[in-house]
This record gives sequence, C-alpha cells and structure tokens, in this order.
Amino acid sequence: MININLKGEIKAFESGISPMEIAKGIGMGLFKAACAAKIDNTVVDLRTPITEDCTLEILTFDDDEGKRAYWHSTSHILAQAVKRLYPDAQLAIGPAVDGGFYYDFGFSSPITEEDLPKIEAEMKKIIKENLSIERFELSGKEAEDALNGQIYKEELMAEHIAKGEAISFYKQGEFTDLCAGPHLASTGLIKAVKLTSITGAYWRGDSNKEMLTRIYGTAFPKQTMLEEHLTMLEEAKKRDHNKLGRELELFTTSSLIGQGLPILLPKGAKVVQILQRFVEDEEARRGWQLTKTPFMAKSDLYKLSGHWDHYRDGMFVLGDEEKDDEVMALRPMTCPFQYQAYLNKPRSYRDLPIRYDETSTLFRNEASGEMHGLIRVRQFTISEGHLMCRPDQLEDEFRKCLDLTTFMLQTLGLYEDVSYRFSQWDPNDREKYIGTPEQWDEAQGTMKTILDDLGLSYKIGVGEAAFYGPKLDIQIKNVHGKEDTLITIQIDQMLAKTFGMEYTDKDGEKKNPYIIHRTSIGCYERTLALLIEKYAGAFPLWLAPIQVKVLPIADRHHDEARKLQDSLMMAGLRVEVDDRSEKIGYKIREAQLEKVPYMLVLGDKDIENGTISVRHRKDGDLGAMTIEEFLTMATKEADTKEIR
Repeated sequence: MININLKGEIKAFESGISPMEIAKGIGMGLFKAACAAKIDNTVVDLRTPITEDCTLEILTFDDDEGKRAYWHSTSHILAQAVKRLYPDAQLAIGPAVDGGFYYDFGFSSPITEEDLPKIEAEMKKIIKENLSIERFELSGKEAEDALNGQIYKEELMAEHIAKGEAISFYKQGEFTDLCAGPHLASTGLIKAVKLTSITGAYWRGDSNKEMLTRIYGTAFPKQTMLEEHLTMLEEAKKRDHNKLGRELELFTTSSLIGQGLPILLPKGAKVVQILQRFVEDEEARRGWQLTKTPFMAKSDLYKLSGHWDHYRDGMFVLGDEEKDDEVMALRPMTCPFQYQAYLNKPRSYRDLPIRYDETSTLFRNEASGEMHGLIRVRQFTISEGHLMCRPDQLEDEFRKCLDLTTFMLQTLGLYEDVSYRFSQWDPNDREKYIGTPEQWDEAQGTMKTILDDLGLSYKIGVGEAAFYGPKLDIQIKNVHGKEDTLITIQIDQMLAKTFGMEYTDKDGEKKNPYIIHRTSIGCYERTLALLIEKYAGAFPLWLAPIQVKVLPIADRHHDEARKLQDSLMMAGLRVEVDDRSEKIGYKIREAQLEKVPYMLVLGDKDIENGTISVRHRKDGDLGAMTIEEFLTMATKEADTKEIR
C-alpha cells in the first residue's frame, strides 16, 4: 500500500494505481474532466502508475497544466491530420502555447490559409475515431526506425540522447510522434477545435535555418467556450498594437532600417516622452539619482560582469577579437556602467542606500522570429535602476522598489492585468549561472522571505533567474494571450564583489553591498504597445498625444479657433485645429477615429455667446461651456491622471 496526499487528506491505495483510477473513485465529474495529473509537482499522464507515497493533484481544463495537456494533445491530432493529407510532410515541433497550440511542418509544396478547413475537417474525423493515445519508450535503432526519416525529430532525439534522457513516443492509431507528453487518454476527449492561422517560422527560431510552415489552432471542452474564445480573438485583432498603432500613426517600421527597429512617429514619441518625464520625476521624489552612461563599452567591461560569457549571443559586438586591439559592444543592460558610478569614490555605510536610475537605451540581438511590433525589439528604452545597500536595508529597499512599480501600474491602469513570477536558478544547469549553491540558496531564501512577508501571490519559474541572481518578474499578457515580462526586480549578492564595489562599515571593515536591479515601468516601447491594446488606442487624457481637437464649423471661424488653441496650449493642453473645408460631422467622425479625448465645436453662436460646444469621445455631447469651465474640467482630469 502507498499513501497519497489529496488536497491535504492522506489516503491509502494499492501500489501501481493510476491517477485516472483515483479520479474515477472520487467522482465521475472529475473523471470526465481530468486532463492530466501532477505527482509531487511533476505533470504526468493520467495512466501513469503511482508506486510511492506522494502528493497528487488531478488537473482539469481549469488548471494551466491541464489546458496545456489538452492543447498539446490537439497539436498531435493536427499533425496526424496533416500526415494523412500530406504524407511526405516533415514534422518539427507542436507545443501548447497561451490560448492554444501550433505545429511546425516542412511541406514539399506550399499550403495556404485556404487549406486549413480541409485539415480541420480531417482533425474532426480523428477526434470522432476516439483513438487511444498511448505512451512508450524506445532506444537506439528502434527509436530511429520509429521516426521513419523525420529529419527534425531525429535532430531533437539526438539532443535527448546526448543528455541521457529517455526517448518517449506517443501513438494514436497509425500516427506516432516523438514527444515527452503529457497527453489526454484519447482523441475523442477533444470536443471543439478550430485552426486559426498559418504563418512561416524558422526551425529553432534561427533565421539561418530553413523556413517551416506553422499552423496555429485552439480547442476547448465545449463549443460555447470555443465561440467565446474566437470572439475574443476578433476583438484582439482590433486592439492589436501592431495594427492599431500604425493606423493611429504612433509608430512605423522601415525595411531599409531593419527588423525590430521601430520608428516612433510624433504621436508615439509624445506618449513615450510623457511617460519618461512622469517616471523620472516620480523616481526623483523617491530618492533616485539620475545618471547618463555610454551606449557601448569595451569587451573588458562585459567580461568582468559575466555578460560576455553568459549573454554574448544576445549582444551586438563591434569588432573582431582576433583582429582588433579593442572590441566594443552595444550595451544590453546598464548595470555594469552604473557600478562605475558607484566606484567613482570611496563609500561609507552612511552613504547607503545609493539609488541610481537611468532612462537607458539598450540593444539586444533578438532572433528575427521572436520580434513583434513594439513588444520585442532590438533597440529599446527602459526605466532602469540599480540600488546599492547594506544587508540590513535589503528588505525595506526591495519593498520600496515593489511599491514604486505598483504605483506605476495603478496609475497606468495595468495593475489588475499583471501576475508575478519568482524566477529562480536551475541547479541542474550550473554553466548558466555564476556563484555557489550556497550563495544562490541565500539570495533565493532572502527573496522568498520578502515576497511571503508581503503576502504576494506568485508562481515559481525554475531556470528563469538572471545569471547573477533571482528575480521577481512582473508578467503581463498582450491581447493575443502571449505573456511577456513587463517589470523585474532582482537581488544580486555577487556582482559587487566581482567589480570590487565596497563600503566601510561601522566596524571599519570593508564590505560588499547588496545590489537590487529594477525597472519601474519596464521597456517604454513594450509599455506603449500594452497601453495601445489596453485602451484600444483611446489613451487617458494625461497620456493622449492630442488631447483636444478644435473643430471650426466654417472657414470664417478659423481665426477664433486659432485663438482658442493658443489659450488652451498656454494652459498646458495639447491641441490641434482641424481647419479643413469639410462638414462638421465629418470632422467629428475623424476626431473620433483618431481617439482624441475632447472635441470643441466652434460656430457663430459659440463665438457670440463666448462659449464652446464640448464633445467627449466616449460620453458624447457635454453641452456648451465657457473656456474657463472646460479648462477646469480638463486640467483636473489630466492632473489627477484619471482613467476615463
């Protein structure tokens, strides 16, 4: 007999029992809804035999891991359908992703969007066949034979063999695929499926490798859930910053400049300028000191910091070490530069904490397949900061950094949209990190204590830490459900010693400070993208690039419109006059499409009465007001950063 912990209740079962059998014993509702299981934090198939005491959790579609098993199983159905219709297709990878799944294929002849309904119909046939999904392991020649000339799978298998990992396969009907799982028990458990798009994708995300065909899809346990999701996708397309940001003339791109190098147009640049001024002023109020450091440095700096060994592939290197006396690199982060500011003079314990912030332009050599609009780019600007403190100050300063980010998120209206990830090192991948296990245990223990004391709800990301320390990642999803890191706060107990950063303590001894790496609003380009999507381009008044449009009804009203514009601009508002010879209804519609918060209509009656007719993009006609009345209302809304 073995003892299994089920939500805190210990129950005895015969050794070899499966999670599926346990779920059935609990109730048919759970049995039918089960997608996978978690045994001691490892996600497994429902038919996995349990032979030792453990903690067991039955995962349904309501759980993230359950969704991933559901969607990953559907990706195999997609691959099986493709192989039935295109027998010579090469299979690459088919993971679950946020909102669904994809599978990459190598086709001998290109397929298009028009082919998706045919593939989807074949998938539904496979689902109706209710094929059992079975896991098995092979090794050596048997594994190679099972792959049957699948070149991408052979490459993946060779990597598994090199790591000493088991080679597992999944079989459903005539279809077999190299896969680690987990999967559902049968294809018939998929109830509603839809293929959503087709695109190109480089093998392993490397632009030097062949281009494959990526087919995206999604699936749900109920048709109504699928329909709700598809409706959400349509709304997402309307809000997609990559589309809407261009339509609103916030940014553009140029093939002559290059991928991942967007151009902020005047309106987009104005929003970022407003954000930067807001952030720098708020940070100054909280005791941060502004620095301005170079965009590049000698390789010596990056070798000392560890970036040369751990991050070089992500850097833009200028020069050749074998040919040039001095090799430079554009900076991927600012920390080693601000350390030099700390080293400018001797420091005492009385000087600490020292808080340096900077609006930093950074450069990272992102793979071409990873870049997307303003979300992931090769040159970006970030609200970066590094704080040097004594060990006894660490917890309080970390709290203050988190309080700063919370204030920023609340002000922007993004606070309810974020989640938290405690990113830790992977002790099984030592080459990825510097420092000793003891140092990592101490740093991670310190951060855990702080996060738990704060009562912060977070997920743990093993292997997601920076190479020098653990971090709190504040995560956010774009309208398509893709999650990215918006803000990070990191504890670093190692690099101060590496750089010789010291302070003289009360006892006269030289000691190394602890360092907190942090952003307050993250990358401005990414934040702009998320704000476009959050507000569908209709920014709150304080952020709107154009806050007011003055709309003269006829040409004879232009002079008064210009005087009104001057008055409003002197009061600090951003104002444009639409003096085109168009009907007023057309001008109003155009201003609405541009997402301008306020429209001021000016005609004969308004000029005669000394008033303006005020319209709001959301609330419509607000009636006639004096200029003073409008200014009082608008400036209060802008100054309080009201979200409306």
